[in-house]
Amino acid sequence: MSEGTQRKIKDAPYTIIKNVRNSDIILSEPAIDFLVKLHNTFSLRIGHLLQDRESRKNNYKDGKLPDFDSELMHIKNSDWHAAPLPKILQDRRVEITGPVDRKMIINALNSGAKVFMADFEDASSPSFANMIDGQINLKDFSFNTLDYIDPTTNKSYALGKETAILMVRPRGLYMQEKHFLVGETAIPASLFDFGLHFFHNAQQLIKKYGGIFYYLPKLESYHEAKLWNDIFVFAQEYFNLPIGSIRATVLIETLDATFVMDEIIFFLKDHIAGLNCGRWDYIFSYIKTLKNYSEFVLPDRQQLGMDKDFLLAYSEMLIETCHKRKIHAMGGMAAQIPVKNDENANNLATQKVESDKLREVTAGHDGTWVAHPNLIPVALKIFNQYMPNANQID
Repeated sequence: MSEGTQRKIKDAPYTIIKNVRNSDIILSEPAIDFLVKLHNTFSLRIGHLLQDRESRKNNYKDGKLPDFDSELMHIKNSDWHAAPLPKILQDRRVEITGPVDRKMIINALNSGAKVFMADFEDASSPSFANMIDGQINLKDFSFNTLDYIDPTTNKSYALGKETAILMVRPRGLYMQEKHFLVGETAIPASLFDFGLHFFHNAQQLIKKYGGIFYYLPKLESYHEAKLWNDIFVFAQEYFNLPIGSIRATVLIETLDATFVMDEIIFFLKDHIAGLNCGRWDYIFSYIKTLKNYSEFVLPDRQQLGMDKDFLLAYSEMLIETCHKRKIHAMGGMAAQIPVKNDENANNLATQKVESDKLREVTAGHDGTWVAHPNLIPVALKIFNQYMPNANQID
């Protein structure tokens, strides 16, 4: 495929701006047809939701602070549960996250974590080549053909007999995949990432796991949860799959989202698996949302532990909300990573991780994130000691 080649599917023209290695494996005609249908069905709605975000920002500049929606209090105050969790997702006590690089996917799946979140968002540089390679790598995993030989060391990498459960995080609603145009409009990156992964892997992963699992980043309103629910329903109906085959964990990493956690669960209740405390993005969102208010100025982030009142309230409210609705309340990422060649610094980092994971499990979280494989045993030890059952929902 040459750069800038334009092809047509029925009456919907599309353009792939850049030719990258092996892209035809992923961008097959049927896959592109699915992407175009997703784009035509949902892109305008995504644009309206992004306009809503801007409207809220302007309201905050004018003195209106985030608050609970009084018209939706019946959702918060009524007794209802999300759909029961699949058996394979009952125990998520330690999850590892990482990019969609081939070798790192293999290492993460072999790491001993319960779940690996393959990340098209924060952990991956969103070049078109990286996004396409990531899709190829995840397809190879689904079809049991994922292996790798390092060209520098000639070392071979292959999957072990037992691997972590795969979850996939597409890019956020605010991003576009400018290398794939429908007409003259770039497809939302979230639809591109989700659509390609679901198209190529849904059938295989449902056979493997009984479902296909995602993480959803940076939601800001319950309308965005309704959008994702409709995307999931559309995708499942497109392939004649049972509703509820998709299960998603939503990252609560914006200040706005904390006021609509019940609503997010409610509008995704057939597809929700849990909420996650995305603390670092949450702090950034807090600063960005309240930047015009001197009473909300924060100190250096090194001083912002989860014991601070506004972060503690955020964490405890997430746990209470999730368990009330019978889904997982996942803890966040500790910032520390192992330190090579410095035993004292490494011990200090490990102690900080232990302290953070102890706080999470005793607060009631059902699992946690780590950023490095060497921290999995540290987190597992804490959660195994204080959470003998698969989770703490009951």
